[in-house]
Parts: sequence; structure tokens; C-alpha cells
Amino acid sequence: MKDDLDLADEAVRFGRQHEFADINWYPSQRKAIYRIDDRVSSNTSGNGLYDYTPFRSTLTATLAIIRTTEENQESTNDANGKCIGAMLVTSTLRNSAFGLTNNGILFTGYPVIGFQNRLQSSGTCLDSPQDKLITACSWDSRIKGEFFHQTTFTIGLSVVKNFIEDVQKLVALEPKSLCGLELYNGILMRYVKASSAYLGKQEDSIDFDISYYRSKDPMTPRLYEDILEEIEQMAVFKYGGLPHWGKNRNLVFDGVIKKYKNAGKFIKIKEKYDSLGLFSSEWTDQVLGLKGGVNIVKDGCALEGLCICSQDSHCAPSKGYLCRPGKIYPDARVCTRTSSKRLI
Repeated sequence: MKDDLDLADEAVRFGRQHEFADINWYPSQRKAIYRIDDRVSSNTSGNGLYDYTPFRSTLTATLAIIRTTEENQESTNDANGKCIGAMLVTSTLRNSAFGLTNNGILFTGYPVIGFQNRLQSSGTCLDSPQDKLITACSWDSRIKGEFFHQTTFTIGLSVVKNFIEDVQKLVALEPKSLCGLELYNGILMRYVKASSAYLGKQEDSIDFDISYYRSKDPMTPRLYEDILEEIEQMAVFKYGGLPHWGKNRNLVFDGVIKKYKNAGKFIKIKEKYDSLGLFSSEWTDQVLGLKGGVNIVKDGCALEGLCICSQDSHCAPSKGYLCRPGKIYPDARVCTRTSSKRLI
């Protein structure tokens, strides 16, 4: 773990030094964890296992308490509570080595050495016993557990330094604004190579994977709604970020197909091999720019990322959230809380 003061420069350098490196960034804590993951000879001794702690089956009662706590923090604008909780979550994960063990049972220290199928796995939740939901995966919709948005995009290495610095500027303006992300272990930064695939990455890049609270009520804004929306729009529009095809909200797919230099070739191949549209849907036609658009404009649409707000009704004016320009990216249009004090 290091301070994130030089993260913008280190992010570019670090990825070129290690084949499978990644970074967990905790922007409100001003910290980053650099994970080194390299190949060793197959005859090297070690039987390490990675059973990522948040992806393990958990007592449903515990999950309900965690969700209720976050709902209360959101409803009372308790940013301090989120920051305290984030510190507890990240320190617990770090002290438990995130679920790594040297022999499948105990963690005795780094490096952890083992085979790819045991160390590149995620967690044991789906393999856990059926116990009538006494325990469950945290995202299981049958229980009161996690419910969140995910925003995931790819930023080219040529501009990633500037993007990271812009996020840091936002944190400097609102130091507690991204504690909510850290409750989900911060921003995961993963390195990806340029691809010759028609819809592949256009250059060597970094994937930014962000998870954050989502209300069960689509008309309820979240704490620091504006900061999260500005990061989302800044990444995709200011820095030309490519959205993850599955982990995103509607607005980032608006005009996305134009970002791929070989999009026309992809469409031709698609038409040749799927002339009947067997593997197509209304959504894929919209994303590929073949039929209509992805934006759904209505009252409150910006809260769920169905649109970018252009008028106050797209936010939550009755709750004090109005459509305003971004703080450091003025072209952004975000739902900003304008009434009462933001923090408690």
C-alpha cells in the first residue's frame, strides 16, 4: 500500500513491469494497493489458494445489517459513517490478505505461490452448501443484501494520467465523496492490451471497475450523486473511455459504436453470419447504432443512468437534486444536491 500522490504516473509505469499487475485505489483515503502477479516455473514449490473474502458465502443476517446500515447512511447523508465503514472494510481485507492462503488453509506471508486455477479464481460462494439461506452470496436477490450500480470503463494509457488527476481534483474538492466506493473495496484498476478484434481495445489501457450503492427506489438519489456522475461522464466523453459491455448504465452506450475504428467491419461480419438476427436483440441493435438509441428520457432518468440530465426534472428536484454542470468537467451534466447541508 502506498499514498496515491504519484498514482497518475505510477499507473502507467507499473503495468509495463508485471504481466498480471493490478491496483486497488482508495481515492478518499488517498491510498492505493499495488498487486504484483507474475509467472514462475511450474516446478516451483507452493499450493496457494485465492478465496476472495467478499465472494464467500455470508450469514444472511450479517448481510441484512450491512445493507440496512448503508441505507441509513444514505437517507441521513452520513458521509462520515461511510468513511469510517470504508476504513474498516479495507483494513480488514488487507489484514486478511484478501482471502489468499499459502496452502489453502493459512496465510503465512507473501509471496503466495500456486497454480493458475487456484490463484486466478475468485471465491467459493456459488459452491457453498444449500442451507435454506442461512448463508448466501451477498448479491443474492432472494435476501436483503447488496444492491449496487457498476460503472466500468477502459481508459487508454495515453490519457490515463490526466483522468486519474481529474478524479483526484474532485476528491480534493469533496474529500469524503468516494468513501462509498471504498465500502466495495475501492476502484479496481486492471491492465489490458490493445486488440486486433473489431470491437477490441483500441490501445493499451487500464480498466476502471467501480461499484457503488443503488437504492431499491429508482427515484431516490444517492449521496454524492454528482461526483459519481461526473467521473462517469468524464471517463467516457472527455477521455474517450470504452464501456464494459455488461457493467454499465445506459448513458455510456450513447454513440459508443463510433469509438471503434473497425465497427463497420464488425457490422458486415454480423450481417453475414447472423442475417436472421438470431443473436441480436433490441438492446444490441441500439448499442450498435442500428436501430434507435439507448437513452430513456423521463422524470428521474438521470438517477438510474438512463439519460444525462438536461433539466431538473431528470434528477430529483423535490429532494433538492437539480441538474448542474460538473465541478471540474463543465461539459458534464449531473444531479447536484443544492438544498440543505450535504454532510452530517
